[in-house]
Amino acid sequence: MAQLAIDERCFALTMQRSADALAAGHEPGPESSIFKIYGSELYQRRHELMLALRGPQCLGWEGEGFDDHELAQTRDWLFSRGLTIAGGTSEIQLNIIAKRALALPD
Repeated sequence: MAQLAIDERCFALTMQRSADALAAGHEPGPESSIFKIYGSELYQRRHELMLALRGPQCLGWEGEGFDDHELAQTRDWLFSRGLTIAGGTSEIQLNIIAKRALALPD
C-alpha cells in the first residue's frame, strides 16, 4: 500500500513538472507516451491491490450479496484492464518512446 501511494505521488509530481514546462513554453516531448503507459499500469496496480484487500466480495457483477460499492469496484477493476489498450496499446507506446525519445531504429 505504501509503495503504491509513493508511486502515485511521484507520478502526480512528474505530471505537474511536465505541465509547468509546457506552460513555460518548452516543447512537448515523449512524456505523453510515458505518462500513458505508467498511468494506466499504475491504475491497474491500484485496482489489483483493492481487489486483493477486498477478496471475493470484489468479484460480483450483480445480484444479492454485493453492495453498490463492491459492484462498482468490480467494474472499475475490469475497466483498468482495458486502459493498456485504449489510446494505443502499451507496446505501441513503447515503440513510440523507442523511436522518438531514444532514437532507436525500426
